[in-house]
Amino acid sequence: MGRYRANAVVRGGVAAAVAGALVAGVPASAGAAGPGGYGFDPAGRRLSAATTTSAAGLLEPGGTYRSSLPTEGRTYYRLALDATSTAYVAVTAVPPSGADVAVTDGIRVALQDADGHYCSTDTASVGAARSPRPVTAWGTREAGNGRPACQDAGTYYVVVERLRSSSSSSSSSPFSSSAWELELTAAVEAPLKEAGPTTAPGTEASASTPPLAGPARKRPGGNGFAGAAVVGQGVWSDTLTTGRTLFYKVPVDWGQRLSVTAELGSAPDDASGLVAGALGLSLYNPARVPVDDATVSYGGSQKSAALDDLPPVRYRNRYAVHDEVSGMRFAGTYYLAVHLSERVAERFGAGPFDLTLRVRVAGAERQPGPGYAGESTPADTFRVTDEERRAAALGGGGFAGGVTGGSSGGADAGGGTAMKALAAGGIGAGTLLLAVLGGWTLVARRRAGSAAAQTRVSAQNPTA
Repeated sequence: MGRYRANAVVRGGVAAAVAGALVAGVPASAGAAGPGGYGFDPAGRRLSAATTTSAAGLLEPGGTYRSSLPTEGRTYYRLALDATSTAYVAVTAVPPSGADVAVTDGIRVALQDADGHYCSTDTASVGAARSPRPVTAWGTREAGNGRPACQDAGTYYVVVERLRSSSSSSSSSPFSSSAWELELTAAVEAPLKEAGPTTAPGTEASASTPPLAGPARKRPGGNGFAGAAVVGQGVWSDTLTTGRTLFYKVPVDWGQRLSVTAELGSAPDDASGLVAGALGLSLYNPARVPVDDATVSYGGSQKSAALDDLPPVRYRNRYAVHDEVSGMRFAGTYYLAVHLSERVAERFGAGPFDLTLRVRVAGAERQPGPGYAGESTPADTFRVTDEERRAAALGGGGFAGGVTGGSSGGADAGGGTAMKALAAGGIGAGTLLLAVLGGWTLVARRRAGSAAAQTRVSAQNPTA
């Protein structure tokens, strides 16, 4: 079920086409997995964890940062904000694999102004699975929300604190006293050109959306936000070992409605037992703000976890109380994280287990947005780009279509058709890459003529 945060104080040419085709087939490279198997953004900058506000390092909107969180005390980071933009900070904490964690172990993230007033506070915990996994909490400074505090331009502080239960703090596990690695991102949403309603939309009466049916297509998941595999509407499959978290991302446009179900396949017949909260499915919006999550226990038979019925993406959703509504506040790339508890291995082995992901994106794309007065940071964060539509269409068989394997139509349809033709001919993504690289090399050599040195340079730098 969706989470209700009662503790809230107020509350990213030819080369592009090839990259789109490859990202639709395999997760983007995010470097080697770090602690806990999480793939940190390789472009993330290391930032020291300060124990006082005066030593806090600067988080620049649009940047990704790597830091650490000690077992005790708080760490501080700072932001420089104007008076009109809404800012979001997401903090992902990664416990080391094998750590003995309790249900309530996690992090608290608060955003404060220069006078110590709280703009927001949020917590995230590992949950019933008691399995070390990446957890994400967030902070926000919402401009123009009618509150006297947190509205001025100036310095703001992000405060991150480790939450530890008495059972985990007294554990003899060598990982229980280890620092948790952090990945932090900051984003700024531009104000609107014209002010609109400041109340949440009314509740819409609608029937529950059934999971998308049809055969599954192989799609390896990524190991972090930065390496999340692009999927569109469709049925996707992968395998999942215990203790691992897979990441996917789905472009969702203004007015569109997302629904997702994750299914875990059955275990061997001779296995028995029950693992609470074994399979976890979490949804995050383009600012990495947690939107909704679902968990299901596992007893060896196939099980499914489905997100709540989510509303269409609308700007006014931000004024709602519940996360699964307020989180669907802008268009862009939404993230899915699927985790299989380490404790499953105790009764059913480490796997791999079959995973099926059923993704439905209802509604037409390219619906008008709210009308921003300027660019947000990072650019294109709060809208769906043509590149994202192509990637989803190539992999999802039509981002806005209603049938798995269909075309999205228009200019994007050609890429999808071409990829289907390649698939029908037995040409995989790796073969496609080699073919394109070979073509580039041949063209470069022809252009070079008799200049042998230039031929070598062109062959080695086919995109130059």
